[in-house]
Amino acid sequence: MKKVIVAMLASCVLFVSLASGACAAPAEWPKKLVFGIIPTDSQANITERYSNLVQYLEKALGVPIEVKVATDYAGVITGMQFKHVDFAYFGPKSYVEAAKRANAEAFCLEVLEDGTKGYHGIIITKKNSGLTSMADLKGKVWAFTDPNSTSGTLVPMVYFFKALNIRPENYFSRVIYSGSHEASMLAVKSGKVDGASTNDLDMERGNGKQWNADKDFNIIWTSDLIPGSPIAYRKDLPESLKKALRDAYLAYNDQVGLKMLKLKGYAPATDKTYDPIRDQMEVKKQLDK
Repeated sequence: MKKVIVAMLASCVLFVSLASGACAAPAEWPKKLVFGIIPTDSQANITERYSNLVQYLEKALGVPIEVKVATDYAGVITGMQFKHVDFAYFGPKSYVEAAKRANAEAFCLEVLEDGTKGYHGIIITKKNSGLTSMADLKGKVWAFTDPNSTSGTLVPMVYFFKALNIRPENYFSRVIYSGSHEASMLAVKSGKVDGASTNDLDMERGNGKQWNADKDFNIIWTSDLIPGSPIAYRKDLPESLKKALRDAYLAYNDQVGLKMLKLKGYAPATDKTYDPIRDQMEVKKQLDK
């Protein structure tokens, strides 16, 4: 009888040990991770959209995660530069800046619901405004999103310069930076601006909630495919943590959470994935001279 009791106690100890170790993070990992997110729309919407993913990551890694939605794109770059952010959701251009200035390294990218590993920049006007071409927008009020936005600023800028030979400050009566894709689309919807650059993924994320895309907007231009927005970590994080983050993202398949994100999932990415964005940045730099 004693042997049975001893064996049962040993089994209990082993069970407790395994249960506690299953989600215990290695000692060299930070006690908390900070997840930075660029402000594509309002903080409340972003926090809600990522809630399922964050809960999954906390469980997979065994580390609490603090979400920080920056007030502008540069805020996430600076946060990572000064080690206040451990991993982040960037746009392609803001990632390139972070790789240069903040020791960021892309490890995966978003895959859209149709399986596309990227998204498209678009130029929009208000439905029934009579503005259905770039020619119609001459002398009108224009909105970019953020200076570090890919689809909201870089891609349309290169299009203006290379394809249309126009300079926004001369072509439009006024040029503003709205701060986010949501703000740009709402400004077009309300008539506060006449045209704006944004993207099809963020339009879909707000569709049926902040706007009805078919009824509220004309899409008058669509860009070539832009590489999917990356998730990047700081290169100086422990290798075991970087692998765990990468594995967790690539394994994420919760259909409720993915539906909230309007994604099919995540796919591997590297720094070289964003070389085409670097090329566009070089083009813009030359055109700015």
